[in-house]
Amino acid sequence: MRQIVLDTETTGLSAENGDRIIEIGCVELVGRKLTGNNKHFYLNPGRDSHEDALKVHGISNEFLRDKRKFSAVAGELLDYLRDAELIIHNAPFDLSFLDNELHLVGLHPIRKCVAKVTDSLMMAKELFPGKRNSLDALCDRLDVDNSGRTLHGALLDAELLADVYINLTRGQNSLRIEEVGNPDDGVQTVFVDLRAFDLPVLHASELEVASHDQVLTGIGKASKGKAIWAAISPSV
Repeated sequence: MRQIVLDTETTGLSAENGDRIIEIGCVELVGRKLTGNNKHFYLNPGRDSHEDALKVHGISNEFLRDKRKFSAVAGELLDYLRDAELIIHNAPFDLSFLDNELHLVGLHPIRKCVAKVTDSLMMAKELFPGKRNSLDALCDRLDVDNSGRTLHGALLDAELLADVYINLTRGQNSLRIEEVGNPDDGVQTVFVDLRAFDLPVLHASELEVASHDQVLTGIGKASKGKAIWAAISPSV
């Protein structure tokens, strides 16, 4: 399935109160790899950005005056997103703005167009409970270089989020090998970036799945139904 990492910038915080989208950035992943087939729009919102919003994204009202309206790019955007999985950080915020824009031009909500929506903020909260899980915080925690991010920008943030998402869901992303040579030479560490390889996906056989289920069932019985995965997998 195609995955599209999406981010927006807006005139303010509330679509219900009339705020509009001013920028949309989309980054495509196929097979969990960046394809370079990205989409980026600056939009004329028909209103000025709030002062606090300007401090966040730095996109001036004057810059947006000659940009296209959302209605002019809606078809192109929906064609690009169609049947993909959307990955959004704090998805309810961006979806509220996208759905509002689509409603204003007489189109269905975004979920009618895409296969599913994944909220990377909710994923991060499950993995790092009690910690800060903003995009900047996750970049620091997952060693994603965000040194070029002085202001928010939809395309840059989508590119950063793509790296963050891959790190959130992949686990090990490099192979570290320590070569011990002459004691006087010290230890040489070699890093191999696994992203350069097309790694095969090896699925478990029916026998392996049955054996795995049997072990889980035994543990479930021994714990008298208190196994954590019991709530996730009703069959255990």
